[in-house]
Amino acid sequence: MKNSAMVMTIQDPASQRLTWYKPPLTVLVIKKVRDAAVLQPFVQLVTWLIEEKRMVVFVEQAVLEEASLQASADFCTLRDRLMTFRDGKDDLTDKIDFIICLGGDGTLLYASQLFQQSVPPVMAFHLGSLGFLTPFEFDNFQEQVTNVLEGHAALTLRSRLRCMIMRKNDGNNVSVGVGKAALNSPIKPPSTFLVLNEVVIDRGPSPYLSNIDLFLDGKHITSVQGDGLIVSTPTGSTAYAVAAGASMIHPNVPAIMVTPICPHSLSFRPIVVPAGVELKISVSPDSRNTSWVSFDGRNRQELFHGDSLRVTTSVYPVPSICAQDQISDWFDSLAECLHWNVRKRQKHLDELSDLTHSGSNDTLDSLDHADQLDS
Repeated sequence: MKNSAMVMTIQDPASQRLTWYKPPLTVLVIKKVRDAAVLQPFVQLVTWLIEEKRMVVFVEQAVLEEASLQASADFCTLRDRLMTFRDGKDDLTDKIDFIICLGGDGTLLYASQLFQQSVPPVMAFHLGSLGFLTPFEFDNFQEQVTNVLEGHAALTLRSRLRCMIMRKNDGNNVSVGVGKAALNSPIKPPSTFLVLNEVVIDRGPSPYLSNIDLFLDGKHITSVQGDGLIVSTPTGSTAYAVAAGASMIHPNVPAIMVTPICPHSLSFRPIVVPAGVELKISVSPDSRNTSWVSFDGRNRQELFHGDSLRVTTSVYPVPSICAQDQISDWFDSLAECLHWNVRKRQKHLDELSDLTHSGSNDTLDSLDHADQLDS
């Protein structure tokens, strides 16, 4: 073991701490849309960030167009002091230092979707229904946000999956077409998505089983016959995957989960593969139907025969700010949101006085007689 190449280095999750190289000046506030319960906290937070912290606040244009906010007298005075953007039209790269989410887990997924490359640190407040990914309570938001702005916080780097759809007729394959028409046809770039939870391949509206071929680093692993397949991150292991029977994996574990959906096999168990591999998923040539694919529940589209989906781990994780630390936050979420290992405690022997005073050879009649004497 003198060779350093034979020694494994394991990173301590506690070593991941938030470090600001310059004081954050711009903040993006993402709120759950059309939720009256988030309205007042949103106005309070935005007012405090602008007036107390002197920060430039970005919000989505669609938020300003909500009727409930337009009717708020407190918000009217802030409207002109906000910076806005439109999803899919404006590029936020290098404009945002910090993200605050108000709502449920969907707000964090939306933040991941907005930044398809490097993501600013995300602080998520629990104002939704489940809140597995939103560890902060809003009651004392001033103190908590101040601690984060001063750099007193732990980080969980949540890995994402880079998904590319390779279409048969996009010109990426030189064998497509005939003669000069194939050479002169423009090559369309493959559609690329970064997902935080999972990419799902299913049979869509077809009544037939999905028949999907799964390759790992170019080697055919198996064919999936069932309702579909879930390829998820460790963060996504507590979402759709756990409902399909997968294990729950801590976000710091570098891995990709492959979980079948209702497989027509009694022996097809979910598997975990290394984070560095490339998965290729395609519709089997003899499949009776096509498949459908969605990315974190969005951008749903059809996979035809000859198309393929390539999945790898992205180099751009989502830095999620911890309320306590990487371990406590995750197990608290398991307990509070999923009621993990909730069970009545077994009674201590001292509490079972009848059992402690009885021997193994005592019969029911002898115990009844003893009870009568005691009474």
